[in-house]
Amino acid sequence: MPTATGLPAPGGTSPDKERRGGLDRVLSFIERAGNALPNPIVLFAGLFVLLAVLSTVLALIGLSVTVPGTDDTKDIGGLLTGAGLRWLLENLIPNFATFPPIGAVLVLMMVVGLAEKTGLLETAMRASLARVPRAVLPYAVAVIASQAHMMSDVGAIVLPPLAALVFKSAGRHPVAGLIGGFACVTAGYAAGFTIGSLDALYVGITQQAASVLPAAEGLHIHVLINYFFTAASSVVLGLLGGFLISRVLEPRLGPYQAAESGETSREDLTLTPVQRKGLAYTCAVVGLYLAAVLALWLPPGAPLRGEGGAFVPSPVLNGVVPVLFGAFLIAGLTYGFTVRKLTGTEDVVTAMTDSVKNMSGYIVMMFFAAQVIALFTWSNLGVLLAVKAAALFNAVGVTGFWANIAFVLLASCLNLVILSGSALWSLVGPVFIPAFMLMDMSPALSQAAFRIGDSATGAITPMNPYLLLILAMVREYEPEARLGTLISRLAIFVVPFLVVWLAILGIFYGLDLPLGPGAPIGVK
Repeated sequence: MPTATGLPAPGGTSPDKERRGGLDRVLSFIERAGNALPNPIVLFAGLFVLLAVLSTVLALIGLSVTVPGTDDTKDIGGLLTGAGLRWLLENLIPNFATFPPIGAVLVLMMVVGLAEKTGLLETAMRASLARVPRAVLPYAVAVIASQAHMMSDVGAIVLPPLAALVFKSAGRHPVAGLIGGFACVTAGYAAGFTIGSLDALYVGITQQAASVLPAAEGLHIHVLINYFFTAASSVVLGLLGGFLISRVLEPRLGPYQAAESGETSREDLTLTPVQRKGLAYTCAVVGLYLAAVLALWLPPGAPLRGEGGAFVPSPVLNGVVPVLFGAFLIAGLTYGFTVRKLTGTEDVVTAMTDSVKNMSGYIVMMFFAAQVIALFTWSNLGVLLAVKAAALFNAVGVTGFWANIAFVLLASCLNLVILSGSALWSLVGPVFIPAFMLMDMSPALSQAAFRIGDSATGAITPMNPYLLLILAMVREYEPEARLGTLISRLAIFVVPFLVVWLAILGIFYGLDLPLGPGAPIGVK
């Protein structure tokens, strides 16, 4: 009989007849709540209609808002008025076409998809894990997993089974590698010292949301505004994840005994000679490319220095996405042609085209998200909500870093039912970014806090589309495993990651350290 997961119930026992524990009830509630939510596209469309009506009502009663610390009074504009309808007709397409995340994300996905389809990303992970000593394996898996957002969702699909394989070949429990790898990919998803499409997505929404306040004019918002924070976090979370895999998860699993039947054989991690050759050529070519970029940026008087010879701001930081595009393109082409996964220009075009095809749902969602954020800005509802939210935080005494903690916890809870980071950031960013700016906290700080909340609980929500895939993989080793069993093991990582990641942010906040190049904690 199938279970609620769609997988066969081990031993033919129906879970409906088993006694349900507290964890099962909580998971069932989360699953029902998530299923009750409409598709994010419908959610944004409904929000746009709600804002249209709300803005019109507030405009008709003559409501206005004054930005604290300025003499600037803004009237609320109503969408369902003559001025509002004119604005919508003139700006519907520009709202979408100029929405910052669109171009950057699609540009990166073209070349990241090329690298993935040629096998470069999987080969790089295999090479990273193949010769790691047995005692270091959990830490290596966790550190690599903490960089997985560079590969988008590919990391959640490819890394866990590879980790299981290398654990098994080293005489360790493969389920510890499988579950630990998946937990570190998801719970630490927005960390990393690598840069990918996620960073471009976040910063585009951040830039748009911050623009509702005059203070945004003096801020330099770019893809690397969280780089120092995410790089430091990935190292610490990698060590923490390795410790949890080795000292908490694996001992709880007990000694591994291969199933008598049903366990599928797996290929080993050894690279073929042509894969090693392709990886070596790729590293050499990409190394030369990055050296050329640095040579055009670092020396005094270099052409890619900023105004007055400054590092920040500079064309390199403003153009990180094109730089990454070049790196991934060169890497994908070099590896693909070396291993013969690419044999001509038609293969290259097909691989890049297929990668963009997979983003069709994202493009439609971003169309509606762009209209919502633009309406927030034009109607001045964003300013009104930000001023009210900042006043509420101050009234209840939740200011400074405590406000960030409250925001992280809110985002963590919302992440249980709205797993899409772009959808969630598009919903909460336009309110909390300007609200925190009014409390003298920079958009870079708000984005860093959101990264934590958007990642920590991703491993345990039934809304995660890869959770059932991981359960199926676990059942290859433990046929009796159930969804509750899997989530209880993944839950080991959630609170430690949340607490430690908040502590890292607290150190940056307390010491007033920049979160990235030219990205201070405060606005002033």
